[in-house]
Amino acid sequence: MVLKIVRRLIPNWGTTYGPSGDGPFPAVMIFHGSEGAYSGWSHRNAVLLAAHGFLAFPFAYSRGGNAWNAGNIEDVPLDRSVEALAAFRAFAATGRKLAFYGVSRGAEHALLLTSLMARDGLEGLPDAVAAHSPPDVVCGAFDARRHRDAGDPGWQSWDAAGRAWSWRGSSEDLLPTQPIEIERYGGPIFLSHGTADRVWSVEMTRRLSARLEKHGRNPEVHYYDGQDHIPGSAAENEHHERLVSFLERHLSA
Repeated sequence: MVLKIVRRLIPNWGTTYGPSGDGPFPAVMIFHGSEGAYSGWSHRNAVLLAAHGFLAFPFAYSRGGNAWNAGNIEDVPLDRSVEALAAFRAFAATGRKLAFYGVSRGAEHALLLTSLMARDGLEGLPDAVAAHSPPDVVCGAFDARRHRDAGDPGWQSWDAAGRAWSWRGSSEDLLPTQPIEIERYGGPIFLSHGTADRVWSVEMTRRLSARLEKHGRNPEVHYYDGQDHIPGSAAENEHHERLVSFLERHLSA
């Protein structure tokens, strides 16, 4: 038999999932959320996109971690993400067009990285960006080892002073609560959010959309009525239909 989805290693960076055959294939770089690189969710999303003809690269950017601890988002150098993007673009199976896709903190990563690359005039910007449950501002650091439900003996409050990201050796331009200036990017943008999100308010996406439109952008925006931070089965199916459609339209050769 011939496998319909195969793994291909990008040396020194990680694995991809994509259709069998030589390619090249339209490509998607996936950014995980605060669940961390070792949780497996970004790999699951990569396999889903691979089943629809994309070469998907779940990029592991969280720091530390192992099979029992997924890693944290603290002092993450976004310059390394640019290097990973360059390696993915140079990969033999990667097609001419490439998108970013992130959920939650991964959505923040995708939007923030795109805005910084656009601001600084870097080459290799993604051809499209998709973000589900995104914030509209830079958020603080997250250490999964300290995260517990309230009442658990290990519970600690969120430290808003912690820095999640750095750029060119500094985090001074990436302080928590600073707006993510995605309006600097002129390419196609997909935003989606559940209206009953209990982690990050849907108002964050509403503000992102309004700011993009104010700057003459035309984002594709979807709201999932009554859905939480992670949609239920039916809503997630709807989300994936819309996401795949967006990627197919904007990554076709």
